[in-house]
Amino acid sequence: MAENLHITAIQTFLFWENAEKNRQHFSSILSKIKNADVIILPEMFTTGFTMNTANVFEEMGGISVEWLKQKAKETNACVTGSLIIKENESYYNRMIWAEPDGKITHYDKRHLFRMAEEHQSFSGGKERVIVNCKGWRILLQVCYDLRFSVFSRNKNDYDIAIYVANWPMARNSAWKTLLQARAIENLSYVIGVNRIGEDGKSIPYSGDSAIIDFKGNYLQQANAEEETVISAQLSHQELVDFREKFPAHLDADNFTIH
Repeated sequence: MAENLHITAIQTFLFWENAEKNRQHFSSILSKIKNADVIILPEMFTTGFTMNTANVFEEMGGISVEWLKQKAKETNACVTGSLIIKENESYYNRMIWAEPDGKITHYDKRHLFRMAEEHQSFSGGKERVIVNCKGWRILLQVCYDLRFSVFSRNKNDYDIAIYVANWPMARNSAWKTLLQARAIENLSYVIGVNRIGEDGKSIPYSGDSAIIDFKGNYLQQANAEEETVISAQLSHQELVDFREKFPAHLDADNFTIH
């Protein structure tokens, strides 16, 4: 049986297309976090949700990935968030999972937000990625992925789904509703981590970050439009007990994603 897991999520504003200032800002916040097992940063935490890929991209051996590895070591926690990565002449909205021992895993956002022409600027990922932390199986997802329930359907292969996001205030009702829906339908903990403030295109974000249990109940919910750090301890035993008591997953439909 896996031990309890302490999750910490950072809801904050982002400096537009300024990786150095964003790293400095997150470093200040991270220096105050203690005893976390997993620390989650928003989508595109180094730049904000920009399509200006050619001017702000990084590479896997670059400063921000090394920074994530260093912060994982310093905090003795897994640290994750997404950033713009160039690889083989393609750009990816890549969620990096950095572990304290220096191991790196990544997930490339599959569903690209065409309303902002993300699909014109980035290449989409193909595979779901599930990482392990202290016996917990964790599905990595990015923002718009939240709207596509088939891709995140729990095939009894994960315990937690993490969604990092730059989800605009105009659609915050959908954000909150879909986070709860993903938790309920997948009998899984769900963590949604969103930014606040305005981006370089004057689009406002309210945050509404949350840690939700397998019944759809809020364990922690960030105040809208407020820079804050939220944390919760997740019980693996309670998750297992509920799945045994209410085994809806046994009646789920079989399917294949092409």
